[in-house]
Amino acid sequence: MTTGRFEDFRPPRRVEGGLRARSTRGAIGQSWWSRRFLEVLESFALGSRLTRGRAYARRGQVLRLDVSPGLVTADVQGSRPRPYPVRIGLPAYPERVWRRVEAELAGQAFFSARLLAGDLPAELEELFDAAGAPLFPADVDELAQRCGCPDFAVPCKHLAATFYLLAEAFDADPFQLLHWRGRSRGDLLDRLRTLRGVRPAGGDPAAPPGTSADLAASAGAAFAGGASSGIAAAGTAAAAGVAVDPAAVGGPAVAAPPVAGAGRVLAGLPAVDPVEEVDRFWLAPVPLPDRPPTLDTGSELLLRQLPPPGPEIGGPGLAERLRRAYREFGRLPNG
Repeated sequence: MTTGRFEDFRPPRRVEGGLRARSTRGAIGQSWWSRRFLEVLESFALGSRLTRGRAYARRGQVLRLDVSPGLVTADVQGSRPRPYPVRIGLPAYPERVWRRVEAELAGQAFFSARLLAGDLPAELEELFDAAGAPLFPADVDELAQRCGCPDFAVPCKHLAATFYLLAEAFDADPFQLLHWRGRSRGDLLDRLRTLRGVRPAGGDPAAPPGTSADLAASAGAAFAGGASSGIAAAGTAAAAGVAVDPAAVGGPAVAAPPVAGAGRVLAGLPAVDPVEEVDRFWLAPVPLPDRPPTLDTGSELLLRQLPPPGPEIGGPGLAERLRRAYREFGRLPNG
């Protein structure tokens, strides 16, 4: 049973400059990941309680919202003079789990390309599940919800308002969701670039298939074929980024250019006669997924790729004005 002083049942104090939800009516959440986040919360039988905070979110009662690994904190203005502190905990994954997830992400160019473009593909949730690290909370007990208000209900309207603003924060920057789970945008993208780049022979044994360490092994096997296969072996080793001994191939050393894109896949294939293989020219060198990927980007893609503006140039307010401007430009003919 909810108890409290009389002022706790009065309308909340009016706030100037609070974080106001962009959605003015209907459902909150535009992207698949923000809608999925709210769907998960509603599946915990929190739906009716969440709606209590929707008006707070739209009135701008949330004064501050910060996302850090494992913890979301906020200040929400209620009916009392001092805002209520809100804390929402979700376990952040340890380093070993993120290494496993990053290896899976780097092993598929589609995921890496979308993430580097500042977007989250819908298939990402399945990849996290397969890696044993669900992207969203699997049970309400995973969420540690705390509010400084006297309302005993969980979530109270202050927590609910924070959940709604958090979903819209995921809309604006999907990497906030991953940051909550323990990996910042910069660290994740740097790690993906490293895993997708060239590794020296004898590198990380946990590297995903198709990295230069694997290609180096293929190149070493090719050298065993004798002088007749020396040129092909040199080409394979060069594609793998491995230094070639001139005496081993009967000629000058072959430079090791950086490997990118399809070259990393093709480098491990055996040498063939291009005339005899012309019929296979349009066949994929690796199996393709059963469901073709889709590219669905909105007008806010550029903003999602960039870090939030600093306070010296406008802070979140500038990002919101740019977001609205891009949305209007997108509605123009041929926009």
